[in-house]
Amino acid sequence: MRTGIFLNYAGGFLEAVDEVVELEKIGVDIALVAEAYSFVRTPTLLAMTAAGLDYVSDGRFRLGIGTSGPQVMEGFHGVPFDAPLGRTREVIEICRQVWRRERVSYDGKYYRIPLPADQGTGLGKSLQLINHPVRDRIPITIAALGPKNVELTAEIAEGWQPVFFQPEKADNVWGDSLRAGFAKRDPELGPLDIMVSAPLAIGEDVDDRLAWAKPQLALYIGGMGARGKNFYHNLATSYGYGDVANHIQDLYLDGKKAEAIEAVPDELVRNMSLVGPRGFVKERLAAYAEAGVTTLLLQPLSGDRRESVRYVEELRGLLP
Repeated sequence: MRTGIFLNYAGGFLEAVDEVVELEKIGVDIALVAEAYSFVRTPTLLAMTAAGLDYVSDGRFRLGIGTSGPQVMEGFHGVPFDAPLGRTREVIEICRQVWRRERVSYDGKYYRIPLPADQGTGLGKSLQLINHPVRDRIPITIAALGPKNVELTAEIAEGWQPVFFQPEKADNVWGDSLRAGFAKRDPELGPLDIMVSAPLAIGEDVDDRLAWAKPQLALYIGGMGARGKNFYHNLATSYGYGDVANHIQDLYLDGKKAEAIEAVPDELVRNMSLVGPRGFVKERLAAYAEAGVTTLLLQPLSGDRRESVRYVEELRGLLP
């Protein structure tokens, strides 16, 4: 099982880079950088961005994409949140065409490249990427939660990144979708890299760190979306926390954010984290492995860099 880390640059980008360098020295395999409010680019510009990042990282870049949601897409970007599955498939097909340095020609339902003459000046023509990418196939990871989106991911992507992953419940929630996608998967894609994030703190007296993970859960379950249209609320409900999720959402949408955070149960956090004594964490690692996880994206719950690094190093020593 590989290990990864999120680059948390809220406290300063250069400081975050220093920490990643330190973590790489102890064997961490991958560092993730989020782009706030999603990748919103034309498919070809997304492909160009990925090719540039792959170049400066000497062929080590992975492109992570996700559909986001209607509040962000329509409220922040002014883009209709329609047909997320169809758009995802077409975006990936166009990206791979760009990376192969083909002259881009795509006649899809949502994207038509070049733009048809009757929709513009008529001067558009099929072009190819000018520079030569380091790789003609950059791995793509999709952040997906919904059944159809997970099925699509298992069919066409190199990686899957679900959030708030509870290993014991994973097969009940996503198993059918994964198997349906695998049945249509091109063998050349190789095995699906299942990349799962987990809060981390190892020790005999770290239960207080569970509270550190609650603000994010409250934000996503309660505030990331509207009533009846919140993917994270749906996930918590599928885990058996429907009443709790409703309560958190009511509090959050009523502006009672502190109360919403307080309403997140310790049990919910514990079931999707690596917080506890060494023996407990080792048992949880076995559960993640049993659920098919291939990459653990660690989120150390600490305000001290040395402690964060120690947690990661200790966890790596517990890996089978």
